[in-house]
Amino acid sequence: MAATESSLSLSPFSLLVLARLSAFIVALLVITWALHFKTSFYPHSSSQEDLIYAVLHPLLMVIGFILVSGEAILVHRWLPGSRNLKKSVHLCLQGIALACGIFGIWTKFHSRDGIVANFYSLHSWMGLSCVSLFGAQWLMGFLSFWHRREVRMTRIRILPWHVFLGLYTYSLAVATAETGLLEKLTFLQTKGTVQKRCTESMIVNGMGLGLALLSGMVIFAAVLPKYQTPHSKSVYSSNKLHS
Repeated sequence: MAATESSLSLSPFSLLVLARLSAFIVALLVITWALHFKTSFYPHSSSQEDLIYAVLHPLLMVIGFILVSGEAILVHRWLPGSRNLKKSVHLCLQGIALACGIFGIWTKFHSRDGIVANFYSLHSWMGLSCVSLFGAQWLMGFLSFWHRREVRMTRIRILPWHVFLGLYTYSLAVATAETGLLEKLTFLQTKGTVQKRCTESMIVNGMGLGLALLSGMVIFAAVLPKYQTPHSKSVYSSNKLHS
């Protein structure tokens, strides 16, 4: 019985290694897609500036927004050191992610067509909602957990909502990226620019699968207890005696 429980358990170190390995693979895939397959990002105009912004959008939103915010969640939960150190690093990383998200959306809406022309798909609606919620969440975290004048009881009451909204916003960001990948790949395949079975399609699909796996590991790492509770220890000891 003890051997079975031990084999089913996953150490935090192993989980963090797997999460960061998945993040590295996703980053490698999105960089390869954006830089090696630039023809898929050619805008309607012939402007080189528009092409740069089109390539920057997936890089900023996947690496800058999703991967950095995921790392901020892992750091706040598992970084060794004092609480102030964890909060400082967490706040800085989330601030970087927010800046990347805002600039990533701007790269999509800066063209002559304006915001309204680009604000038509589920992906765009989810993207704006996600970044707006992320900004409000970052501000709430700054005011509630960083400001030293904040009353302790208020911080305690806000904590569950801060954790829930943080994980929800991260999940929404991943779901938004998935809709964006699906939208882009479907558009390219419908135009005949990309075949259904080709290297680029495999890269985009692999990126979507990698993001799904990564989000699961990040959320699991965020809710995984750091230490066994006394009840769980007593149950484990009882099972060990009977096994």
